[in-house]
Amino acid sequence: MSGQFVRYRFEDLEVWQIGMQVVAEVYRLTRIFPKSETFALADQLKRASTSIVLNISEGSGQPTKKGFIVYIQRSKSSTLECVACVKVALQEQFVTQKDTIRLEKLLEQEYFKLIALSKSMSS
Repeated sequence: MSGQFVRYRFEDLEVWQIGMQVVAEVYRLTRIFPKSETFALADQLKRASTSIVLNISEGSGQPTKKGFIVYIQRSKSSTLECVACVKVALQEQFVTQKDTIRLEKLLEQEYFKLIALSKSMSS
């Protein structure tokens, strides 16, 4: 190979692409968290956001649709974990509502797209 990466099937999935936007937005947002939260809530939010795309990627390699759906469900759970982390960050005033607008929209979009993907794969 000439130093170029292979393009994988999961990269074409809208849920993966949105998930990557979530990761980017989480990393942007956590930069404004207090330093005391670097290894606490900020780290948890980063892990949860990366878990969304990692599960989609891993699931796409499953030999059956049923196997892939399990990973989609995990991604959905990680999306909800991100939502909860954002709510904690707001409650503790690490960020403002204005800081979280884009991330909250992306998380909502991701959540419902994951539900739709799971349903479409189940039928």
